[in-house]
Amino acid sequence: MTPNFETITHTTAAFGDIELNVAIAGECDAPLIVCVHGWPEIWHSWRHQMQHFSAQGYRVAAMDVRGYGASSRPNEIAAYRLSELAADTAAVIAALSPDAPAILFGHDWGAPIVWNTARLHPQRVRAVAGMSVPYIPASIGNPMDLWNAIYPDTYFYMKYFQTVGAPEAEFAADMTAAMRKTYYCISADAPLDAWMNKSVDSTFLDGLVEPDPTPEWMSHDALAPTIDAHSSGSMHGAFHRYRAQYLDGDDIEGVGEPVLGQPTCFIAGASDMVRSFVPGVDAFANPGKYLGDYRGTTLIDGAGHWVQQEKPEDTNAALDAFLSTL
Repeated sequence: MTPNFETITHTTAAFGDIELNVAIAGECDAPLIVCVHGWPEIWHSWRHQMQHFSAQGYRVAAMDVRGYGASSRPNEIAAYRLSELAADTAAVIAALSPDAPAILFGHDWGAPIVWNTARLHPQRVRAVAGMSVPYIPASIGNPMDLWNAIYPDTYFYMKYFQTVGAPEAEFAADMTAAMRKTYYCISADAPLDAWMNKSVDSTFLDGLVEPDPTPEWMSHDALAPTIDAHSSGSMHGAFHRYRAQYLDGDDIEGVGEPVLGQPTCFIAGASDMVRSFVPGVDAFANPGKYLGDYRGTTLIDGAGHWVQQEKPEDTNAALDAFLSTL
């Protein structure tokens, strides 16, 4: 599938003109689905959904999130807080479907982005399918306080990502190897949690291996666009999202309704590492807790974190079932 691309520009009060690269498939007058990727991906992570749902009669737009691919990459950490990323998503909807709300799909960091787009810009959002990260209303405070308390003397990747420049340099040293190791280590093809079992002073890539043989879902053709996109510019925006978390509660806690009113669902790999971030707690046990019109959970066996790429047919079937309820 070869999508069309549009550059959508909107202006923010603090960061000026933001240009967003958006890949689009489907007819201009069809109902709109907007897909929002997570770390460390680009629009291409949604290629299977773009092909499937454009054939189903939707217009499917997969954006490069601010900081990634061909979209703007502001330098400031504050430019990557959720309120800014939700405003970007709302701007894409407004440009492509000014007279009707859109359905949102979001994965990894894209899930909090779409959940909060529904909260902060409810008139733009018809329904939300979140993947891998359940919705929890933003609250004042720094989420890193939780991770520092849970992992005080052990490695946790978000702690390492807080050091500006260190993970950027580690990935830039060999982007191809870094991305291959990243995709593999938290997929269902790798041993669960092996990527976490290392000393507190480890870097992200320490101890990670490249797959041999390579799983079909992460073939050269599947990963090349993402590797090329990161090789062409700084990854600071990708890591700044982790560094901006402390700003989210102040921006969002008192705005809109914390319980979302739109139809929603949750989809994830049964072996997703997010599920066990808090020892002894299944993060996927009740993903509809703060969702007022929850249409159900689908956990896909044989999939890890990259659910829509590891198991595209199963993911599309779950999304089909959700859309059929709207």
